[in-house]
Amino acid sequence: MSALLQRLGAFCARHHRLVIVAWLVIAVGLGVTAGRLGTETNDNVSLPGTDSQRAADVLERDFPAAQNGANPIVLRAPAGARLSDPAQAAVVARLERAFASDAAVQSVVSPLTRAGIAQLSPDGRIGYLDVTLRDGPTELTLPTAERLLDQAQRIADAGRLEIAAGGYLGADLSQPGSADSDAIGLAAAVIVLLFTFGTFVAMGLPILTAILGLGTGLSLITILTHVVQIPSTASALATMIGLGVGIDYALFVVTRHRELMAEGKSVPEAIEGAIATAGHAVVFAGGTVIIALCSLLLTGIPIVAQLGCVAAIAVLVAVAAALTLLPAALAAVGTKIDRLALPGRRRGKEALDSRPRLGEPRDDEQTGVWWRWARFVARRPWPALAVALVLIGALAWPLFTLQLGQSDTGQLPRETTARQAYDLLADGFGAGVNGPLLVAVRLEGADRAADAAALEKLRAAIARTDGVAVAGPAVPATDGRAALLTVIPRSAPSAEQTETLVRELRRDAIPAALGDGAGAPRAYVGGQTAGFIDLSDEISDRLPAVIAIVLALSFLLLTVAFRSLVVPLKAVVMNLLSIGAAFGIVSYVFSHDWSAHLIGVDGAAPIVSFVPLMMFAILFGLSMDYEVFLMTRMRERWLETGDAHRSAIEGLAGTARTITSAALIMVSVFCAFLLNGNPTIKQFGLGMAAAVAVDATVIRCLLVPAVMTLLGERAWWFPGRRGSRTTAPEQAPADAAERPPVRVSG
Repeated sequence: MSALLQRLGAFCARHHRLVIVAWLVIAVGLGVTAGRLGTETNDNVSLPGTDSQRAADVLERDFPAAQNGANPIVLRAPAGARLSDPAQAAVVARLERAFASDAAVQSVVSPLTRAGIAQLSPDGRIGYLDVTLRDGPTELTLPTAERLLDQAQRIADAGRLEIAAGGYLGADLSQPGSADSDAIGLAAAVIVLLFTFGTFVAMGLPILTAILGLGTGLSLITILTHVVQIPSTASALATMIGLGVGIDYALFVVTRHRELMAEGKSVPEAIEGAIATAGHAVVFAGGTVIIALCSLLLTGIPIVAQLGCVAAIAVLVAVAAALTLLPAALAAVGTKIDRLALPGRRRGKEALDSRPRLGEPRDDEQTGVWWRWARFVARRPWPALAVALVLIGALAWPLFTLQLGQSDTGQLPRETTARQAYDLLADGFGAGVNGPLLVAVRLEGADRAADAAALEKLRAAIARTDGVAVAGPAVPATDGRAALLTVIPRSAPSAEQTETLVRELRRDAIPAALGDGAGAPRAYVGGQTAGFIDLSDEISDRLPAVIAIVLALSFLLLTVAFRSLVVPLKAVVMNLLSIGAAFGIVSYVFSHDWSAHLIGVDGAAPIVSFVPLMMFAILFGLSMDYEVFLMTRMRERWLETGDAHRSAIEGLAGTARTITSAALIMVSVFCAFLLNGNPTIKQFGLGMAAAVAVDATVIRCLLVPAVMTLLGERAWWFPGRRGSRTTAPEQAPADAAERPPVRVSG
């Protein structure tokens, strides 16, 4: 692997102009194509074999308009007025005519007509136009959605009516942008890199490489939305991960390149050496993340698999950029990499010579911060172990109260039209109207009178069920072989009471009304709310299997890399601890109103059901990055000295600065996404920032060196090896798996 990477680095250095031009052509080509095609996302929850999926199948065949969902254009009259008052009624009529005459609209029902009487609130002040669009959620374009709302807004303003759009029309108009998060994350990365490298030129290379790689990856993902179904949160998640790992991977390569140049290597030699060593670590670390993400395909849950594959694409492009574009850029910059240094900062060989080297004798006069810290931990391993476990235990404790559920429109920012429509509908009709349950019924169709009687019995049973506000009349399909009942819960879509209602309908009300005899109608509870409840159940059932697969694959990879059984086992346990702490932090923040307000959420909210599963795969891969960087250095020192105590100290001292710098970049990027209005993205951002912060500090800089000191040479035990040493110093293997990915002086 190292020889192959070395040849790749040499090629990119020799032909750096060609490589840079090729990247630019590919990036621009994909960007132009993606811009012309636009984005087609799909948030429908497809869960084969579940009750909600059976309902969706019936709706797709017999009630396609209901399958797409309604698009309520919600209106509120001024204080003291009603929508039925002459002045307001004239505005409502104008709105109805405007929508009815628009080519994008299939039908519209006014709340002031006999057919729409249920669309008017009891006090007459709030109502909604039920608009059915010709395009479904995946076909509706943003320009069309903006035009429809702008037209309605002008008419409503003239009549002093408050207006907001719900449904997938409002959702398209309320998608939160990530531009602010991207800019803040990049700004933080620039500051960290500037102080890490000390020069503007060296700082700029990881930033430019990561941006170009991220842009290429996002363009590719946008194009893929026209081929496969991809959720709307996918791009923000890919941006978060792609930007973080892209800068981090480039950081390690540039760090190694500058060290080799400072040791007297020529620019081409330094590039080859950096790609052969740091590049090998990038391949291993990126490969671990990609494997963990692709393992989500094994869940059989489409939305989870789609998010995993999209994030894996972003990581794959980031790895490719670090191994090809970055060495080409390093060759183009050449010896000017240390230009534009910060005042008072040393450069190049002078900086290297001023720092203590690994492998050289150390004494009590060493003053490096990380050297002193490593020696402090190694001298007191039991207290360090106890402190680390107490901290992690305290952070992970709220994990036991983790509440899975679904986010709803009521958690979006108040300035979005979808949130405004949600609040208006809740004020006028109750919170449950924002998450109707669609009960799809399969009928034999042979005896329509018997079917009608069965449907009425079903409607009455549903209406009597605790938690039901309204059970609408059954609407039969044209062929008489299906029917649809719309059920409005009393509680909000994300409330636990709604989940209880769905389970009670399926378990008690529907079977009691229809029976289970041959030829009896079959009813299924569907709709988006029921779909997310089923998603939560499916994830709970499959999460243990996914965790086991990821743990097994990671253990095997680390066993091959380090030729030890204890080190991979330790790594698996440490990663589980950091992920548990992250889950605990997310659970606590989102289960309390005061802490949720701090990150821009109106109040306590459940954790979206697929977030823990996605976070586990992502974080396990990201945690492995730091594990590889730290343990490879410790192993190198063990092979050279045979002193387990010394290898633990020098391994930490030699990598802590790079690990903490890389982690600070990732934490900054992830925290920037707390500004995103989507509560699901906030949960991802907080969870990943917390996990990386805990992993790079408590785990890697405290717990791991303490455990390695206590284990001593037993940490490097492997079956079939003779003697306590894994390999004699003079026989240290030359392959890259045995060498440190990044050589950083303390």
